[in-house]
Amino acid sequence: MAERGAHLTTAAADDRPSIFEVLAQDSLMGAVRPALRHAVKVLAESNPSRYGFLWRRFDEIHAVLDVLLQHHFLSRTSASFSENFYSLKRVAASGRERPAHLGLHGKHHWCSLILLALVPYLRAKLEQVLAKQRDEDDFSIRLPQTPLQRMYRAFLASYPYVSMGWDSWVFCQQLLYVFGLAKTHSPFLWLAGVRLAHLTGHDITNMDLKPATPSTAIGSSVGERLRRLTSTVVGGVALSLSTSLSLGVFFLQFLEWWYSSENQSTIKTLTSHPTPPPPIHLQDQQPLTRQSKVCPLCCKVRTNDTVLSTSGFVFCYRCIYVYIKANQRCPMTGYPTELHHLIKIYSPES
Repeated sequence: MAERGAHLTTAAADDRPSIFEVLAQDSLMGAVRPALRHAVKVLAESNPSRYGFLWRRFDEIHAVLDVLLQHHFLSRTSASFSENFYSLKRVAASGRERPAHLGLHGKHHWCSLILLALVPYLRAKLEQVLAKQRDEDDFSIRLPQTPLQRMYRAFLASYPYVSMGWDSWVFCQQLLYVFGLAKTHSPFLWLAGVRLAHLTGHDITNMDLKPATPSTAIGSSVGERLRRLTSTVVGGVALSLSTSLSLGVFFLQFLEWWYSSENQSTIKTLTSHPTPPPPIHLQDQQPLTRQSKVCPLCCKVRTNDTVLSTSGFVFCYRCIYVYIKANQRCPMTGYPTELHHLIKIYSPES
């Protein structure tokens, strides 16, 4: 049995990484985003007025930083951040191999950048739209009126099957890669026209020997100076991001594991507080006044009472639903809030 599976852990004659190496670098970038998202959420909940915008614009900020980071590594190491972390590089699937320290060239660079940074961002936004549509009460009741609405409804209904087809393609590609029948383990690499290979000693030496930045000539144009300044700034931002991620990658993976759905029962057991006892003298309490039944948003007597689980304030359902859908935060405390945090209150009087 050991002899039959030995080829899974050893590099092939063409310096092809093992399936464990390529899956490890995939899981690395998959763990960074949830960990950063949780860190931003903690900041936003601690000080909503100062850090709330980070939570509301997290996807856009993460996409911009991811583009800078991946562009930096693709230009200088011919690999993404996670691939370079595991000493891998991208080479053209066909044609002459380019030295790693020169970076990817032409369409391979831009296709890799789009598939690494922009496609995951678009997929995340699409899944957020689907989640919001599932939360709306009238989504399954109101019938589509126009052809555009019918196409939109058909797309939402077919997306789970499209996602399942994509996951099946990825699995089949990985299976073919294990048995040596495919050059790449991911459809993204196939679409970019590249494959993964190990960094050689010559590649590492050339990347360590960084050439000095050429001095700006006296007669150079303003556009050339501006381009070099922009490239230097972008490179500095990307380098700082890569250094911080390299130092904190294991901490981020720990956060991702700690707050994963499989570990939630353990977290509740370790961090939950004991249930407080019920009130003893309920008969001594004064009846609710009219002021306590006023919605903080419309300043009228509440109808269809709804409480926010993030803050405990009670509003009219229509008022708070419209506000949360537009602002994604509690109107009283500023805590980050989604539609699934709305809880309707059903009293005997209603």
